[in-house]
Amino acid sequence: MKQNVKKLLAVFAAASLAAATLMGCGSGSDTKQTTETTAAEASSTEAAGEAEASADGTVYNIGICQLVQHDALDRATQGFQDALVDLLGEDAVNFDVQNAQGDSQTCATIANQFVASGYDLIMANATASLQACANATSDIPVVGTSITSFASALDIELDENACTGINVTGTNDLAPLDEQAKMLADLFPDVKQVGILYCSAEVNSVYQAEHIAEYFDEMNINHKDYSFSDSNDLQSVVTVAVSECDVLYIPTDNTAASNTSVIDNVARPAGVPVIAGEEGICKGCGLATLSISFYDIGYRAGEQAYDILVNGADPATMTVEDPASVTRMYNADIAADLGFEFGDDYNVLE
Repeated sequence: MKQNVKKLLAVFAAASLAAATLMGCGSGSDTKQTTETTAAEASSTEAAGEAEASADGTVYNIGICQLVQHDALDRATQGFQDALVDLLGEDAVNFDVQNAQGDSQTCATIANQFVASGYDLIMANATASLQACANATSDIPVVGTSITSFASALDIELDENACTGINVTGTNDLAPLDEQAKMLADLFPDVKQVGILYCSAEVNSVYQAEHIAEYFDEMNINHKDYSFSDSNDLQSVVTVAVSECDVLYIPTDNTAASNTSVIDNVARPAGVPVIAGEEGICKGCGLATLSISFYDIGYRAGEQAYDILVNGADPATMTVEDPASVTRMYNADIAADLGFEFGDDYNVLE
């Protein structure tokens, strides 16, 4: 891995980030976007090219594997790139951004291309991307973001400091499920049955569905799972769900996030509100959400990448970090249609 030891600004940044590393398992930061292609459009080597070298000649080549294009993941990728550009300068980092179009096998193809190209670091955006990249290499550092559970995704146990022990670190995207369940209960104290709507093919969604169900049980809230295998059966599953439930809950689910119009076209006319696990889904079909900032977790992942590239931090001993904060938000259009009013403790979605 290249060391940018001649760059004075990097030295000062490294000193401050090193202090954070001693407090847990690590830190670091920075980003930039150059091209955005699908795997079918170009090989990783062709898409990456050669960035113009910085003053001392050091250029870091980074592959970004994003599972699918939707608002939340797009913002996480942008945050990652912005962080590295802020810290390294745009001439010192070259991004190869690849979108798998929601296909896990394409994630594997992209990851293998990145490894074959000998990139300095790989960023994996979403669970399927992380799984593919971690399977593709045990040597190149992998920084994940928009991950619900690194332990579940990688089938490992994190240590007491939330470190993976392998060449992987990153940032979670999970807002506290107990607080989401409480928010739903507070908004709908007379709820008769909650429908938990999620894609069964996404391990991150299954994880959330299982755990929020435990909190609903503790609150004596009836609930029922409504899972769909892909977007093809989503409309029919939502139709059944709104006929049997008075509130729907959707976790941070990439398939749902890419098909919010399908959900909205069924749930809103039926008068059934949707509580969403993240802001992007709420914008498309939700009434309210307790959400994180995907840009912020992407930016933090970029800081971690900087620490690895410049300071030589070991991803195996860097803490997998949770979101710094969560915010209650609501969709004003859907609230108006459903005749629902919110207090000052909720922000309006922009």
